[in-house]
Amino acid sequence: MTLLALGINHRTATVAVREQVAFTPTQLESALAELRSLPHISEAAVLSTCNRTELYCVTDAAGEQTVLDWLGRFHNLRVEELTRCAYHYHDNDAARHLMRVAVGLDSMVLGEPQILGQLKEAYQQARQAKGLGGELERLFQHTFAVAKQVRTETGIGKNPVSVAYAAVSMASRIFDDFSRANALLIGAGETIELVARHLHEAGVRQLTVANRTRERAERVSSSLGGTAITLPEIPDALERADIVISSTASPLPILGKGMVERALKKRRHRPVFMVDIAVPRDIEPEVGELADVFLYTVDDLEEVIEENRRHRQVAADQAESLIEHGVGSWQQERRVRNGGEVIRDFRRHGESLRDQARDQALERLAKGEDPAKVVERLAHQLANRFMHQPTLTIREAAAQENHDLLSAAPRLLLPPKPAFEQPAPSAKRQKDDTPA
Repeated sequence: MTLLALGINHRTATVAVREQVAFTPTQLESALAELRSLPHISEAAVLSTCNRTELYCVTDAAGEQTVLDWLGRFHNLRVEELTRCAYHYHDNDAARHLMRVAVGLDSMVLGEPQILGQLKEAYQQARQAKGLGGELERLFQHTFAVAKQVRTETGIGKNPVSVAYAAVSMASRIFDDFSRANALLIGAGETIELVARHLHEAGVRQLTVANRTRERAERVSSSLGGTAITLPEIPDALERADIVISSTASPLPILGKGMVERALKKRRHRPVFMVDIAVPRDIEPEVGELADVFLYTVDDLEEVIEENRRHRQVAADQAESLIEHGVGSWQQERRVRNGGEVIRDFRRHGESLRDQARDQALERLAKGEDPAKVVERLAHQLANRFMHQPTLTIREAAAQENHDLLSAAPRLLLPPKPAFEQPAPSAKRQKDDTPA
């Protein structure tokens, strides 16, 4: 079986494609069940964020195309379109990719910490859906251990910078005085919590958090002295908002061009800074056509993110080294496990042959046959039965000139030869060598 990592991210696909391939929280349960039930797939996990959708599977040789075809069917996309922007890794490369994702080396913001939490959530969802077997379970656990080591031993996580921070940083280039700005945040997840905290630390005091449920919005806004509202109340809040940052899991846009246009008229066309962090997008792209709106998506944050990347490159190089060590140790553990499975199968086979020969010998003894002859026959049968399959395999390897198998056979089947002892020096040689 092969370990496969297949997906798209911010480097390979535009936000328009990423939002089509993203899984909403309500889709994940059915998606995992479907993916796990596919032929050629024995284990599966799904990671879906604003910047990437990735499938981790244990498959056979035909599994990769099966997964790609299924992803296209699930999201009503042509496989050819997916193939153009999808990447895939196998075995060690798949493990390395997962570890790089976990520590933020593959993120838009180098070293951003949120991805590890998102990966842990994906792991828990896969476990609940019974999508994990021994292979993916051990890989995820090993990955979390490597990520912890990287965070502990390098500076990759110091002064963490996220997409949320980048959004606020970009807003600071437009607003000289945050204390006079009114901010509207849509959503109540981890990203919006970070945005709210960064805005508060930057000086924003007029903060409104909108969410489907008021309780979740209050959880984010209360500690920062903000106001909580529900989604139907957004049009009124939009009239007062100078900054709008949105990150929800809604499959459809929350802010349309008409709603924003009406709010601008009541604002007397005072400009509004908007950042849409969500994938699929929360704000209709047409909103950006309005004269008094500065609309940015996650792809527009690249300049701020690149500056962060330069500062963290040294720590990233150290992290890459730790990941290589982590991949090596995972590979070694995997080899040991695979060897253990072969050993268990071999021992079970040997014990089966032993039991058959023993039972036959006991039957002969019960019939009163000569014990010496029974023992001799038992030894003869055991030797023949143990040697039968290896003998056939070696003959077949010789006929096919399979030199790798032929060279390995003596190490597997024969005891090591004793080392030759060096002859003791003769008395005459000792005498000759004695210095004068």
